[in-house]
Amino acid sequence: MSTTQPVHSAPSGDSEPTPGRTAGLAADPAGQATEPRLKPRRPRRRRRRIVAAGAAVAVVGAAGIGYAVSTSGSSGEKNKNWTNTSPTALAAVTQGRLSSRIPVSGTLGYAGSYKIVNKASGTFTKLPRVGQTIKSGQVMYRVDGKPVIFLKGGTPVYRDLKRGLKGADVRALNTALVALGYADRSDLNPKSTYYGWATEDAVEELQDKLGLDETGEVGTDLVVFLPRDQLRVTEVSATNGTKAGSDMTVFSASSTDRQISVDLEASNQGQVKPGDKVTITLPNLKTTQGVVTAVGAVAKKSDEGTLTVGVTIRPLDKKATGTLDKAPVQVSIVTETENSVLSVPVNSLLALAGGGYAVEVVGTGGARTLVPVTLGIFDNEAGKVAVTGNGLTAGQKVVVPAS
Repeated sequence: MSTTQPVHSAPSGDSEPTPGRTAGLAADPAGQATEPRLKPRRPRRRRRRIVAAGAAVAVVGAAGIGYAVSTSGSSGEKNKNWTNTSPTALAAVTQGRLSSRIPVSGTLGYAGSYKIVNKASGTFTKLPRVGQTIKSGQVMYRVDGKPVIFLKGGTPVYRDLKRGLKGADVRALNTALVALGYADRSDLNPKSTYYGWATEDAVEELQDKLGLDETGEVGTDLVVFLPRDQLRVTEVSATNGTKAGSDMTVFSASSTDRQISVDLEASNQGQVKPGDKVTITLPNLKTTQGVVTAVGAVAKKSDEGTLTVGVTIRPLDKKATGTLDKAPVQVSIVTETENSVLSVPVNSLLALAGGGYAVEVVGTGGARTLVPVTLGIFDNEAGKVAVTGNGLTAGQKVVVPAS
């Protein structure tokens, strides 16, 4: 007479357990799975059968580790006097905070991509260098020795600005002039869309600092507005001494803000949202924290044929990420967190034929009991899962496969 005993298999991944898979079953000549013959506990007396006739067995499929088990009676009934002769170890039931995480690869770089388009006529006499940082109010390049400056603003300069004009471009100019200290808020409202005497006076102050004629007017050849406080030059297209053509790209730039770009499998899109916390593992293996800032809505096909959506992540400590550009990093996105929950290793789970899962608890004197459990969130990174079960408490020992 034989009984069903624990059977182990090697890990095959970190996804959630999938009922219905089997492991440790031999195949008969017809190709059908049959239960393995296992050594009886002792030959001195007949063992009480704990396996219901015809009961099937399943293994925790996603973790790839588990035991082949069956229970007598309903799936909610504890199975006492459980015997397991396969190589095993023990792990503790723990209580505390548990987070569900999605581990993915990403690319560390800089946010934003901008092309600086020239409007001045003449010859390029000074250009920026790759890697240079240019702040709002500073000179980007020169044409015939005259400066072209960068100002923070969201509206492109499409006309010469002078006293009496109104519009969003004027408001961008007023905001920048106040931010740079060329005008006081008491004299110039930074949100004003009107180019009045206060704007004119502030522009003259700017022109004086740049060594220009104090006309009080801003031509399209003087200012480039971009929605950042600072620019980082990534590529220079123009060449010193060449003709500065109208509407030609002088250089390309990014912001100085650090950003991680991730191609997330489209099937996980619903689990990730802006504001989710992230742990970032840098190329030097140090870790730092970040936050999801955007999740794409349009899927694209990767080189491997997988549908993905773009996710952007902002490191909370910009200095901790160094200065590497386009560097590979590993990120772990926290999609859900629960406090004060019981959790067990994923590889301690047993998938039951009648549905649901159980863990094998070791009690006083080494007695083993199958305790049916209800699963909560999974921490794929830590290999743990939240569980609830009748009589299950923190500190109890559960059986796991031997490493």
